[in-house]
Amino acid sequence: MHNQTIPQGKLVIQTVAMPADTNANGDIFGGWLVSHMDMGAGIAARRRSRSRVVTVAINSLTFIKPVSVGDTVCCYAELLNIGRTSMQFKMEAWTISLNEDIPKKAAEGIFIFVAINNEGKSQPVDR
Repeated sequence: MHNQTIPQGKLVIQTVAMPADTNANGDIFGGWLVSHMDMGAGIAARRRSRSRVVTVAINSLTFIKPVSVGDTVCCYAELLNIGRTSMQFKMEAWTISLNEDIPKKAAEGIFIFVAINNEGKSQPVDR
């Protein structure tokens, strides 16, 4: 799944990896990357359902390459499936370094969201 050369899906979030986001090895902390992928998936889920959403699962998350300080991190969302109250997105995180213009995939995974109402109860995606 991760041998492609261009991102799949829509760009939903873009940011720069900063020194404060590093782990003990000097690379960007994996949890930081996952949180941005989750935020991007949440943005896509909110747009699709036009409601509040919550993350209910992250499946098959794979880290492909380290993210370095200064890299631009771009998260892409592709809607895979819509259930009655849930949505499944394939998320890809790509990086662009200062020294190269070629994006490289850093991580990918499947994120599942549920649409909720103002009381926090699940509701149909398509109302």
